[in-house]
Amino acid sequence: MENREQARPIMRTRQLTVAGMLASVSAILGLTGYGFIPLPTIKATIMHIPVIIGAILEGPAVGMMVGLLFGLFSVFQNMTAPNILSFALLNPLVSVVPRILIGLMAYYCYKLVPSRNESVRIGVGAAVGSLTNTIGVMGMIYLLYAADFAAARGLNSDSVHTVIWGIILANGIPEAVISVLITIPVVVMLKRSTGRR
Repeated sequence: MENREQARPIMRTRQLTVAGMLASVSAILGLTGYGFIPLPTIKATIMHIPVIIGAILEGPAVGMMVGLLFGLFSVFQNMTAPNILSFALLNPLVSVVPRILIGLMAYYCYKLVPSRNESVRIGVGAAVGSLTNTIGVMGMIYLLYAADFAAARGLNSDSVHTVIWGIILANGIPEAVISVLITIPVVVMLKRSTGRR
């Protein structure tokens, strides 16, 4: 007897389309430089916003795929336009893995927030996804490259912890706020335009 059951694809056509479009947005942000905002200590980014939007709209697989592209683009940018932290950001554990986790964290925080208010759920997902990026990248730099980071910045090794947390607060909070302000209206509009709740 012929088995009529077909293996369920990992991603549906629609999910692949959304992932492709958001990945294109990430690529444009990266290629034009608009996705990375240079600050004195690190480049702040808005490239995580397409990752968050993809995860909330289409699930963690889409978010993780867009996050993978974001991370790979970060490696590419640090190869072609090095900065003071490029020695660390060339490592995929620093620049790729945390970006993949953005989609996972944003999606599950969005899903698990015990609120009936869609905007609140989207906002929490966006904030957590954004903070996953900042804490993940800076945390991996601290774990893997604390001494190198201190040397590159001309710091005492005892002050690295404080400086890293300062960067997380100085970059992470504004990035999270921007993510929330952009993600909520975009996701709400896209859900309404496609008739989804």
